[in-house]
Amino acid sequence: MLYLDNAATSPVRPEVLEAMMPYLTHRFGNPSSHHTVGEDAAGALAEARARVARVLGMRPGDIVFTSGGTEANNLAVKGIALGRFQHGGSRHLITTPIEHESILESADYLRRLHGFEVTHVPVDTAGRVDPDAVARAVRDDTALITIGYANNEVGTVQDIPALAAIARARGVPVHADAVQAAGWLPLSAPALGVDALSLAGHKLGAPKGTGLLAVRGRVPVEPLLHGGGQERGRRSGTEDVAGAVGIATALELAEAGRAEASARVAALRDRFVARVLATVPSARLTGDPVRRLPGTASFTFAGTSGEAVLLELERRGIVSSSGSACAAGSDEPSHVLVAMGVAPEVAQTAVRFTFPAGLDQPLDSVAAAVEASVSAVRSGG
Repeated sequence: MLYLDNAATSPVRPEVLEAMMPYLTHRFGNPSSHHTVGEDAAGALAEARARVARVLGMRPGDIVFTSGGTEANNLAVKGIALGRFQHGGSRHLITTPIEHESILESADYLRRLHGFEVTHVPVDTAGRVDPDAVARAVRDDTALITIGYANNEVGTVQDIPALAAIARARGVPVHADAVQAAGWLPLSAPALGVDALSLAGHKLGAPKGTGLLAVRGRVPVEPLLHGGGQERGRRSGTEDVAGAVGIATALELAEAGRAEASARVAALRDRFVARVLATVPSARLTGDPVRRLPGTASFTFAGTSGEAVLLELERRGIVSSSGSACAAGSDEPSHVLVAMGVAPEVAQTAVRFTFPAGLDQPLDSVAAAVEASVSAVRSGG
């Protein structure tokens, strides 16, 4: 089996599991406990926080460990927006219609329960947001701009520094969902110009259920979880020390190999895309053809059933997906593709291939399997 659904999740790296194991066994203390066992756990947690901060170019106190990317995005959108509202009455949010569901649903929660106005800045047919359009959308009462660094379905990469410069000029915090970008794109917050970044461990080789929000200390954040005041009062609850060590280790490993892996996998992906487009007449690449994640190739195959293509691919030993795993089981067409102007009936034929950073083999056989799968579905068997 060839697993090409790494945007959904990736296997835990052996080095990560090894680093976590002591904190799952004999070094099991609660970091809030005031004895030697607890202090040992607190030291490991502090070290993990500092390691993450070094990679992101932030302060250790800026790092909030969470249960994953969804919680990190919820804390960013709800927490920052409500914090800004409490400190100045701002009640306006800017995002795009192609964001992950955890962003869009958080924005809708603010609209429904707290009276926020939400502006969804449109994207073009490649999934790109125009910084000038964002600039026009900013108002005096804008509390937050939240835009994904790289789209989870089509892989389009946004010009985050340009968007952040607009926000900075107007005194508006900007958050980037960097869950899909981690391991492929630079994550230095100062270079990107952002105030907050979300990451998920299981996209990097850490376990599911690990994640973090990096948010500058000067940005007010209203906590979503209340209790003992852990994470500097921004997320109460006993910290997952093993998970923090795991995501810190995975992030360091990914960053160390990022430049080489990105270049190598992008070259393989480009050959794969060229072969599919040349041999499958109905194939259309979705997303920006150039500014896209190195490991992402997504297509529509008009006149087919995307689900049938996926099943035929798996029968041939290739595991891929139709888009976001968080929307699996839905009969609705991809909100990302529809926002990009793809007809709903064509959007339902989408297939996404997402390659691992460790990919080191030619993809001609995969491209041939795609061609055969589409032909088989069209011929009825």
